[in-house]
Amino acid sequence: MTRIIAVRGDITEQRVDAIVNAANNAMRGGGGVDGAIHRAGGAEILRDCIARFPHGLATGDAGWTTAGDLPARWVIHTVGPNFAAGERDRALLVSCYRRSLQVADELGARSVAFPLVSAGIYGWPKADAIAAAVETIAGAGTAVEEVRIVAFDSATYDRVAAAAAAAAAR
Repeated sequence: MTRIIAVRGDITEQRVDAIVNAANNAMRGGGGVDGAIHRAGGAEILRDCIARFPHGLATGDAGWTTAGDLPARWVIHTVGPNFAAGERDRALLVSCYRRSLQVADELGARSVAFPLVSAGIYGWPKADAIAAAVETIAGAGTAVEEVRIVAFDSATYDRVAAAAAAAAAR
């Protein structure tokens, strides 16, 4: 069974097999988590994105690149729906977590750190973003042993920790 752990901190500092990037469709870096991962990981991540995803990546899908200078082996990039721009199909958000875990399994990753996909600049309501993440990860048939959901602020951390504890108690 996969352990879901809430972590307060910076996703770029997580020592795990794979860090999940909340990317945009173009796969060329951006703001928020995406920009932080590209800055901390260095130019090697962007070069790998260009080579592996010359036409970008569809919303709800996931793929991997090197982690460059990050303390992980891989970055799993996933493109969440942009709620603020009218992309409100929750199935796409769920697919981000499911596909990321499938990619992690293909890579042999046993520990993965996720941000709350789409909950930042894409504006997905935070309570539902947390529920989608925890429910999907808890219900996934994956070989990943530990999933960290990394929250940048303490209020979000508290909400993620409560949801993870409730899922573990079921």
